[in-house]
Amino acid sequence: MTAHRSFRLARPVSTVRPASTSRVAHRIAGGIAGGIARGTALGVTLGVVLSASLALDTRAEGASPAAAVDPAAGATPGAAASSPVPTIEAFHAGLLEIMKNAKTLGFQGRIDELEPLMAKTFDLDFMASKTVGRHWSELSPADQKRWAETFTRFTTANYAGRFTGFTGEEFVTVGVEDAAHDTRLVRTKIVVPNEEDVALDYRVMERDGRWKVIDVFLNGKVSELALRRSEYASALKRDGFEQLVASVETKIADLKSRGGSDG
Repeated sequence: MTAHRSFRLARPVSTVRPASTSRVAHRIAGGIAGGIARGTALGVTLGVVLSASLALDTRAEGASPAAAVDPAAGATPGAAASSPVPTIEAFHAGLLEIMKNAKTLGFQGRIDELEPLMAKTFDLDFMASKTVGRHWSELSPADQKRWAETFTRFTTANYAGRFTGFTGEEFVTVGVEDAAHDTRLVRTKIVVPNEEDVALDYRVMERDGRWKVIDVFLNGKVSELALRRSEYASALKRDGFEQLVASVETKIADLKSRGGSDG
């Protein structure tokens, strides 16, 4: 597996409005921002300040994010040569197509459509390594590969189980901010007819000339990596690697079982 720079989880400083508790927004945002720890992501937003932003584990303080810029304006001076906005908008366009054809595709069909879309958009190996924290370096290369594959299959199945239909939703890009250590934050929102908008932010890093998502934030606070690390790192320490993998495999099987009956 590729070696990654050390990251740590740090407390967020932004304040945001409460998340919408609507059924549609719950389904969409929950699919993107996790909903896999104890309770859904939206439930955590309303109840427990669990999450954090992702920062490099270095002694130097990270640079403060720049003000939001027009998404059409591309990269700001000093940032990467290209804008990450097309990456996120292509992902959203793909999700909308899957939502519109969800019933025809069925659960496995949605997985088949999601796999290449997510591989193109997310750095899933990086995210997998961060969900088990410091224990990643203790795993053998074979177990690192096995965990990354298990994590990827679960993430894809979780999306397939959430994006089960379309009722006029729209993804809107709000702006882009420079963030610490050569990352950027693409701010977007989910617009649901007759319901409250839900803020959805993507932290991205350039990998081999392409922007890749390394974390997702629901309403500015709920970090996908923080939620998953809270569950997986503690489970790995408590129960061991084999039990962690078995528990996630059980989650995948449950998603497939429910997906088969729900369509």
